[in-house]
Amino acid sequence: MQKAIKGFSYVFTKLMRISGAESLSAASNIFVGIESAFTIRPFLNRMTKSELCTVLTAGMATVSSNILALYIFTLHNEFSTIAAHLISASILSAPAAIIMSKVLFPETETPETLGLKINSHYKKESSLFESIINGSNGGVRLIVGIAAVLVAVIGLVALVDLFLGLMGTNINSLTNSDFKYSLANIFGYIFYPLTLILGIPFSDVLEASKIIGERIIVTEVVSYQDLSLAIKDGVITNPRSITIITYALCGFAHLASMAIFVGGISAIATERRREIASLGFRSLFAASLACLMTACIAGVFFTGSSILLLQK
Repeated sequence: MQKAIKGFSYVFTKLMRISGAESLSAASNIFVGIESAFTIRPFLNRMTKSELCTVLTAGMATVSSNILALYIFTLHNEFSTIAAHLISASILSAPAAIIMSKVLFPETETPETLGLKINSHYKKESSLFESIINGSNGGVRLIVGIAAVLVAVIGLVALVDLFLGLMGTNINSLTNSDFKYSLANIFGYIFYPLTLILGIPFSDVLEASKIIGERIIVTEVVSYQDLSLAIKDGVITNPRSITIITYALCGFAHLASMAIFVGGISAIATERRREIASLGFRSLFAASLACLMTACIAGVFFTGSSILLLQK
């Protein structure tokens, strides 16, 4: 894994002309999640805001390898070649995240590690007990930072949903409608034009936009479950639609993940907490666009079968 991360990092640094620190972080995110921040820990406090935006975006646009297994178990009965497609999506999302991050927050400063090749950070303690103490303390700070922000964000989402539900009840009584007012449903319709340009057949666009749009609120795990249910019920049957949706959902681009990455990285780089917090929603937007870009690429090269497994 270390050799693979170094290889991807070198390619990103040379071809995309970004700093070694942000390319190493993006490469690490292909395989792990929030843990990737530890590989560049010495550089976090000295990074430019554009670099920090890339670190956050790469974290939310990709998925960790252990989570891929959950997606595979969720959909392997309905989509036999999902494993190969998810591996492709995980790799493609890293450069897509870099591109979208730099589009939304261009670099205006000179990064400390611009064009440089750097190695993953490893902190070796002088004794076993020192390692236990420092490791446990660092882990507690990370978990507490994540939990605090996660509770706050999820609580706010629930509060907004409660308000929308009360307002929707009054609106539905006046309009004789049965629309369920919630952030997940609203984002489903907001994502309709974006889903339309992914290349999904028109007959599946509405249902696909609901599944893709709800991910930003309910997480990609629930969205994959809803995709599996839609396939079982025959709501979505076109292989092209299923493949593109699978790529679009393959990322941590949702509010809970934003809380995890902002809280976790802020706990590590305490001096940059305010700047990291200010980049949260912009990074989430960039990560969402990166996932959609990956889905567009999947649509362009869709052949109806897996190139790796030679199966339909």
